[in-house]
Amino acid sequence: MEKVDKKANILEAAEKLFSQLGYEATSTRQIAKEAGANMAMINYYFGSKEGVFMEIMSYRIAGFSNQLNSIKLEDLPHLEKLIKAIQGYATRILCNHNLHKMMHRELSLPHRPEMFFKIKNAMVENQAIVEELINSGIAAGDFRQVDVRMFIASLMGTISNVAINPAKITSGTALDINNTEDRKLITQRLVDYLKDLITTYLTSKQ
Repeated sequence: MEKVDKKANILEAAEKLFSQLGYEATSTRQIAKEAGANMAMINYYFGSKEGVFMEIMSYRIAGFSNQLNSIKLEDLPHLEKLIKAIQGYATRILCNHNLHKMMHRELSLPHRPEMFFKIKNAMVENQAIVEELINSGIAAGDFRQVDVRMFIASLMGTISNVAINPAKITSGTALDINNTEDRKLITQRLVDYLKDLITTYLTSKQ
């Protein structure tokens, strides 16, 4: 149990530092200090800083995948399933928007291909589940025929845009995404918009 706790402490500390400082600026020594661990433990469990990062990303992406698969099996109308899935994704992303921002930066860099492909492939798998939810609704006649992948890109892109550049919607207001209460308001605003977008776009008659 102590070993499990130490590993969890290292991951929690690393995620905090990666979010605050970025991947490049965070050292394994800083992670060890924050976690109350030593360098040998990090090397033993993860092999390197990149190994720590990959473990965090794998955990985050797998968590969303499990949530999606659970929603897919629920006995709900297609529209409710899709809204629930997208609401869950938006909430997850905005809960740790700094980590999401850092992850996207890493995906844009060419010098860590293993990291890039692992994250990208996991994201593609999750997108496939969302695509299946929409296609099921189309097949059942609940949704109209649309370009499914372009629609998913619109949904995910909107969520990422708010997480990465919140000033686009908070400019001119006192809202600060780094403030917990303000972040709840921003998240709810985003979720309300996405619900309206999904309902209007997929169920409106042409």
